[in-house]
Amino acid sequence: MVKIGITGSIASGKTTVSKLISKGRGPLFNADRIVQKLYKKRSFKKLIAKKLKFKFNLKFKKELKVSILKNHNNLKKIEDIIHPLVRKEMLKFLRNNKDKNFLFLEIPLLVENKLTSYFDRIIFIKSNKNLRLKRYKLSGGNHKMFNLLDSKQIKDTKKMKICDHVIVNNKTISILKKKLSIILSSHE
Repeated sequence: MVKIGITGSIASGKTTVSKLISKGRGPLFNADRIVQKLYKKRSFKKLIAKKLKFKFNLKFKKELKVSILKNHNNLKKIEDIIHPLVRKEMLKFLRNNKDKNFLFLEIPLLVENKLTSYFDRIIFIKSNKNLRLKRYKLSGGNHKMFNLLDSKQIKDTKKMKICDHVIVNNKTISILKKKLSIILSSHE
């Protein structure tokens, strides 16, 4: 079994790369999807609201963003709850798929959370900051939250030294596919 980690800065194109590279090759774990599932649970949202000391109500998402932007330490409090839960799901995914030839795991904070030892290969998706901001805004995000989340990540230059492959994703999807095919041909 070859475990391939896919990571990169916010809005760099990790999900696009993950879907393209895993298609027909092996199962894909997506850490962001695990987080989205957590936020669909009423009990989880109540826990977060309590931890950040705001009233749980129908405006949860707005309250959460305000709370994080008002006090950046609140992001760390949330991460302290979420990251162990995501890691638990990641380990379950690895156990449940140990008979597969290739496993793909898209984890935005793979390097930051010291998960590199779990992987045989790590692909880092790099993209220009202005382009990443544009992508983030197109998906409904705002400039302040982008800057905060981006500041919490290890700099690209440091991640590039740790990862086995670096894919620069500043161009078209067809160029991205060509870059991926080169990496895939070296592992097949």
